[in-house]
Amino acid sequence: MIPFTRPFLPPEADYQRYINDMFKRQWLTNHGPLVQSFEQHLKTFLEIEHCHFVANGTLALQLAFKALALEGEVITTPFSFVATLNALLWEDLSPVFVDIDPQTLTLDPARIEAAITPATSAILATHIYGHPCDVEAIEAIARRHDLKVIYDGAHAFGSNHLGRSLLDYGDISITSFHATKLFHTIEGGALFTRSAELGERIASLRAFGQTGGAGINAKGSEAHAAMGLALWPWLEHILASRADIAGIYDRWIDRRGLPVSRPGLVSGADVNHAYYPILLRSEAQLESVMHYLAERDIHPRRYFYPALSRVEAVSGIAPAMPVAEDIASRVLCLPNFVAMTGEDAEQVMRHLEDALLLETA
Repeated sequence: MIPFTRPFLPPEADYQRYINDMFKRQWLTNHGPLVQSFEQHLKTFLEIEHCHFVANGTLALQLAFKALALEGEVITTPFSFVATLNALLWEDLSPVFVDIDPQTLTLDPARIEAAITPATSAILATHIYGHPCDVEAIEAIARRHDLKVIYDGAHAFGSNHLGRSLLDYGDISITSFHATKLFHTIEGGALFTRSAELGERIASLRAFGQTGGAGINAKGSEAHAAMGLALWPWLEHILASRADIAGIYDRWIDRRGLPVSRPGLVSGADVNHAYYPILLRSEAQLESVMHYLAERDIHPRRYFYPALSRVEAVSGIAPAMPVAEDIASRVLCLPNFVAMTGEDAEQVMRHLEDALLLETA
């Protein structure tokens, strides 16, 4: 079987050493030495001064909204994981969808200003698949209208734009360290900001707001930070392995002229290959290809489907988003994980090619 993804784990003994130290200290949570060490690793690697490890990426979004004191409407993308939308709804913020660019699949800056109203407080954009949004255009719009910018970088750890981490853009950026992500802490997430004031506010909010204001318990534990630290020596290997698989897919599609397309990238993007999305001609073709691959025990994933403008939570409220809804109906992410071999990747492509030929015959 070739699954969509498989978590990468460090040698068990490496993880156990951190856990043994935790047992000796009996310091399990509340910003212990493992969390502090993991945060320092993140700061150094990403070159971002203020980093806060939390329990998951959804809480990271909610903390970002609270730290920025957002209210009213937030302009956002209809093409993201449902957690992006849910975090807004849980904080009683009104999502205002703006359609996506049909090439990059990220929030289309050309459509943003038409959606701004006196109630708009922020722009929330997602670096989909670890591919950068048009950050320059988005932040120029935000400056003109005095809006805050939050980037959902759940996929973006290890991606850069113009030599700078994607998590170093906006007022606050967040990422996810869920077990399905390229780099993980089993469960976890983090917030990043250049602002010392926002950094202090986030630190307070994640620990019940003890230094002022109503907070929540969003702390990451020592056991979760231990996984991040045990995986850290493997980070370059993880990135290189995924890039290798993506390279095999790229070469096969290009050399064989497969009738699929791939998202475009903004100039200056250096991506982490967290996912490998392809676009089929139609939803019917996508379903046919998935069925063919599943019969051969290959399991790509519809990611993301449906578009957020179609989910039940905003049913009857959100307007149609034709680009996002079309893309969501025919985008398919191929398997890519560290344990995949070149032979696995070639097997995926052979069967994908067969499925495409069969479907068009």
